[in-house]
Amino acid sequence: MPEQKQGAQHPDDWELKQAVSEEFLISVDVETAGPNPGTYALLSIGACALNDTSRNFYAELKPTSTASTEESLRVSGLSMAELAETGLEPEEAMAQFEKWIYEVTPEGAIPVFLGFNAAFDWMFVCDYFWRYLGRNPFGHSAIDIKSVYLGKDGGSWWGTGMRYLAEKYLESHNLSHNAMRDAVDQAVLFSKMLEDHSDRASRTDSRLNQ
Repeated sequence: MPEQKQGAQHPDDWELKQAVSEEFLISVDVETAGPNPGTYALLSIGACALNDTSRNFYAELKPTSTASTEESLRVSGLSMAELAETGLEPEEAMAQFEKWIYEVTPEGAIPVFLGFNAAFDWMFVCDYFWRYLGRNPFGHSAIDIKSVYLGKDGGSWWGTGMRYLAEKYLESHNLSHNAMRDAVDQAVLFSKMLEDHSDRASRTDSRLNQ
């Protein structure tokens, strides 16, 4: 079992959470063998710190079952047969991921999961953490980039798709479906999105104060 970094706080401890003044956002992306963790395996995990994408993590996992969908494997380009030979055992992969999370999270801060359509990535990561380690360093919640955009800009849920946001914030560069590269792209997109909204809010305030 990896030793938890002393500075990083587990987000499920309510008393510690009240004392924590900083939240540390970590962009996470996964590739899987299918649409749900009850039937299909988690195949790869990519993650990076929002404030420094060079601080990143990547792991490929041995499949826990042979079940897969053609679309999922086509999108990721991963091979179930190859991962059965070269992937990490799930318990080892999740232990390494947890260790990296606590190493990258600053002292006194709590790690916060950030994802694009976070509901999908979150359910696999949460399931695997609890199934193989009996805990989840991210606690029980996550930030969804699509939801943040919708809340700030309005419009429709359809309008929060990557085809639209990539054009606006990533110079039309769509996600590659490599978990590591996608985690980095998500972090860049989210940072640019927040900067854009901050700039617009500042311009609005300036007009109101004239």
